[in-house]
Formats: sequence, structure tokens, C-alpha cells
Amino acid sequence: MADPAFDPVAFDEEQRADSPGIAELIEPDGMHATPTVDYGIVLQGELVLELDDGHCTQLATGDIVIQNGTRHAWRNRSGRPVTMAFVLIGAESVD
Repeated sequence: MADPAFDPVAFDEEQRADSPGIAELIEPDGMHATPTVDYGIVLQGELVLELDDGHCTQLATGDIVIQNGTRHAWRNRSGRPVTMAFVLIGAESVD
């Protein structure tokens, strides 16, 4: 997203088509929570997982994150590309 060639309109359209209902959950600052159990695997690079309480965890190649409806944002502060693999499994809240 930091690339000068990044097209936010095209990205938004692609997100809405590929993940209906998910893109609408992303807040302007990138924070979001989804009704899913998420498995995130850092395939290459490094990035920061920021939680809604401000806690930040640095992640690097090979790290795996599992979340369940956590409000969070992904921050690439490295200045280099990051490749992630995600598996999102629909879940219902028991609240």
C-alpha cells in the first residue's frame, strides 16, 4: 500500500469482490475485527501486528498468528514487501 503505484480504488473494489462483507469492517486507521478464526503465516518479510490496546508484536518469516475475532491492524514498518498467507474460518460469537 505504500508503493507509489498503489491504486486504493482498485484495491477496494478487489477486496469487496473477493471478501464480501469483510472490507466494510476495516476502519480508516486499518484496525478491524472479523467474525472469524484467522490463521496468519508470514511467508516472507516482517511486519507488526497491532492490537486495539496498543500492544504491538513484531512478526518475521515463519511466524504464525492465530486470532479469534480480535480487533487488530497489520503494519509494515520495514519498507520492504511482506508476503502473508491467511486462512479465515467463519465463526459466531458466544457473547
